[in-house]
Amino acid sequence: MKVLVTGAAGFIGMHVCQRLLARGDEVVGIDNLNDYYDIALKEARLAQLQGLPGFRFQRLDLADRAGMAALFAGERPQRVVHLAAQAGVRYSLQNPHAYADSNLTGFLNILEGCRHTACEHLVYASSSSVYGDNEKTPFAEDDNVDRPVSLYAATKKANELMAHAYSHLYTFPATGLRFFTVYGPWGRPDMAYFSFAAAILDGRPIEVYNHGQLQRDFTYIDDIVEGVVRVLDKPATADTVAPHACHRVYNIGNHQPVALLDFIGAIETALGREAIKQLRPMQPGDVHTTYADTARLADWVDFAPRTPLAEGIARFASWFLDWRARRIAR
Repeated sequence: MKVLVTGAAGFIGMHVCQRLLARGDEVVGIDNLNDYYDIALKEARLAQLQGLPGFRFQRLDLADRAGMAALFAGERPQRVVHLAAQAGVRYSLQNPHAYADSNLTGFLNILEGCRHTACEHLVYASSSSVYGDNEKTPFAEDDNVDRPVSLYAATKKANELMAHAYSHLYTFPATGLRFFTVYGPWGRPDMAYFSFAAAILDGRPIEVYNHGQLQRDFTYIDDIVEGVVRVLDKPATADTVAPHACHRVYNIGNHQPVALLDFIGAIETALGREAIKQLRPMQPGDVHTTYADTARLADWVDFAPRTPLAEGIARFASWFLDWRARRIAR
């Protein structure tokens, strides 16, 4: 089938494209290649896709209303995996308008495109950030998420509400996935594990927030991609919670929170070097714990992450050392 993947030059987007292409789907990828982080990394991800049978790429901004309408009208994708967004909790404190443009206006353009082209299924990225500093764990989909602690989280909750409304009004299936701290090869430089690895190899100190008293439900990229594709292949249906809309929201995580200091320890082991740790207070917009209850996704598509943390970090470290060597060689 023909699948539109937004954020195709992004971390998760590149891997999803590879998986869809490997099974024979036609993939139309878009990305605006903005400079939120190193464009060279985005271009290198895109180079992994260029030339593969069935892949086409268009540089396009989600907020470009006319451009997005033309894309949908010309391509008429059967299904859409919407992963593009302005990411990052802390950056939302510095540049809030970027989040409104990409995550709100851009998402509206996606919904309008799906509406006007009879899309069979929209799968879109939400985030574990919607849970805020929820004290109840593990986080479950029916928990109250009306108290976000960052603008980024607020835009992701807004996406869920917008998708529900469009599914109800225009009867197309939509599924939101609340991602929990995805890591692995080709990851984002703004993520902690990436910056930790770079600092450790450079002999620079790493900043450990809340004095290390944080937990994250780290989820390896291959497990995430497996879940995304399984969900894509099973369009949402109405249920007792939302009987008039084919819209569902699922957690997608590892269901095994890891203490931040243990995670840093795994990176140290994989790199063979010890980190210089500087303990810092809690950052605005951050949360103490993320912990996914994935029972609903397991029931829906038999989702079951299989990658142990040590194995996932070792794979990331191997890629990172190679990527770093190639960057230095330039």
